Amino acid sequence: MAPTTAANVGLAARDASGHLSPLTIARRNTGDNDVAIKIMFCGICHSDLHSIKNEWQNAIYPIIPGHEIAGVVTEVGKNVTKFKAGDKVGVGCMVNSCQSCENCNQGFENNCPGIIFTYNSVDRDGTVTYGGYSSMVVVHERFVVRFPEAMPLDKGAPLLCAGITVYSPMKYHGLNVPGMHVGVLGLGGLGHVAVKFGKAFGMKVTVISSSPGKKQEAIERLGADAFVLSKNAKEMQAALGTMDGIINTVSANIPVAPLLGLLKPNGKMILVGLPEKPIEIPPFALVSRNKTLAGSCIGGMADTQEMIDMAAKHGVTADIEVIGADYVNAAMERLAKADVRYRFVIDIGNTLGDCAAAASE
Repeated sequence: MAPTTAANVGLAARDASGHLSPLTIARRNTGDNDVAIKIMFCGICHSDLHSIKNEWQNAIYPIIPGHEIAGVVTEVGKNVTKFKAGDKVGVGCMVNSCQSCENCNQGFENNCPGIIFTYNSVDRDGTVTYGGYSSMVVVHERFVVRFPEAMPLDKGAPLLCAGITVYSPMKYHGLNVPGMHVGVLGLGGLGHVAVKFGKAFGMKVTVISSSPGKKQEAIERLGADAFVLSKNAKEMQAALGTMDGIINTVSANIPVAPLLGLLKPNGKMILVGLPEKPIEIPPFALVSRNKTLAGSCIGGMADTQEMIDMAAKHGVTADIEVIGADYVNAAMERLAKADVRYRFVIDIGNTLGDCAAAASE
């Protein structure tokens, strides 16, 4: 049976200019295990910008980006038991996997060799996936997240990428213990959510940033306990050896060795940002006090549901600027300049139709 949603349109980039404009697309019919979702909001992740400009050299044009999707179920397949029409739901960075390998069986679909990303990926049926800058989507129920009643769709949408990206490493590297001290390096889309989760876990949270203007923001608005200006030698010296872990959200190429110095013996730095160039680290920065440098990429579906449930319980949401679909190209220009506090979210439900209609006139 075909989905009951309206004609499907998305905002697509056709080439490496990254310019987004309306494109009519086809979604598959709702299969037995599928959930059809009317998209209401979609967050703009920095990876969307990388992808539409082919900065990772893997673009499959046309690209409809977006993997921070929040909406309402319109139809479910006959085998679907977890969702029904009218439910508030979300879709994050992946829409499929092999569902049978060791990683999938352990709940780590994000580590599956056959992972299918929400956009710019080839699905198991050979079609290219299109993301959430569109009016609707059809997704296997395993990859749909239920939104708790207390979680707003607009402020919750970015948690499906930014939230799980910081929640997962905090959980699996033991940086979620009340009373422990975690540093959050970088105060942007990922960093501000990491601060909020750190406080929700009951931890001491210190923001580490090269921007002195973010001190007031970190402490007074986001609730961080302390702020270290990474360019200030005295502040860095005072913070040496004080942190149990650091969530490194920075995507710029910065010297990492001085930051490792902030860790206690056996401390861990977890990379979730993606610098363009390889990181250089003197071996002694790790070896001398038994420190760990690790990486983390989103999280599995069970953890994503757990994350958004915890976020709703503790009032953790993203700080957002809601925009219309007609503003998306301007938003991308601002995002490239880090001119957003802290996540753009497109009001798909109320503005995409008007944007598409205007483009067709």
